[in-house]
Amino acid sequence: MRVRYAGVCRVCGASLPAGTEAIYESETKTIRCLECATEATETMSPDLEPLSDDSLSAESGVAGSSARREYERRKAKDEEKLREKWGRFGGLAVALSDERPHTKSWDRGAIGEERLGARLNALAADDMAVLHDRRIPGSKANIDHIAITPGGIWVIDAKRYKGRPEMKIEGGILRPRVEKLLVGRRDCTSLVDGVLKQVDLVRDLVGNVPVTGVLCFIEADWPLIGGTFSTRGVHVLWPKRLAKVLVEHTAGDLDVARMRNSVASRFKSA
Repeated sequence: MRVRYAGVCRVCGASLPAGTEAIYESETKTIRCLECATEATETMSPDLEPLSDDSLSAESGVAGSSARREYERRKAKDEEKLREKWGRFGGLAVALSDERPHTKSWDRGAIGEERLGARLNALAADDMAVLHDRRIPGSKANIDHIAITPGGIWVIDAKRYKGRPEMKIEGGILRPRVEKLLVGRRDCTSLVDGVLKQVDLVRDLVGNVPVTGVLCFIEADWPLIGGTFSTRGVHVLWPKRLAKVLVEHTAGDLDVARMRNSVASRFKSA
């Protein structure tokens, strides 16, 4: 179709002016340029049935979509309460009121996932597949991003926190060694626990394929030199560094397309 309004391709990020012919994906309300649509068709395995546009969109998912929906739901609920409380002055109350911090946090989280998703999409190629916002079966939780390369699978949790991430080690000779993740003065060790649980879920599906956990902090106070580290096997870093790490780990014999289909069928788009 010819797009009525200017936009960007969800795959490559190319600008698409109004009037440009493109693929409109109704499920996610996004557009995809014809070049990316053609490449997706040409690189499909010959023994697989061609997927529809909606199926392709559902396969990769949309970064931050579930967080964005939750933010919109909470925002609408907050505004409804204000309108009920203030009656005919409800519109004015909504306009003058600040968003509740917990509601706003969902917006911040969605933006972080969207930004990281765009960077990962730019890396997607024959030797790298990315999946976004994957629902964990039997749970309300989701996996923000999954990257698949010939060298293995990367389970990525995006966080848009302020402060400097660092590892603090407690204990040692006389006490058990304990690694804690701090962001500023905030103890965020539970984030590592969450990523490890996600890694175990993916590993249960793929067996002996290497699966690595990542905590990617967007807009954190990273130092000019160094800064990245690992705790309990989970990499802690920033988007640009993550992109470099993924590109450096594309050596291997894993069938990326087949593994992407297997992971996507188990962890469906949220």
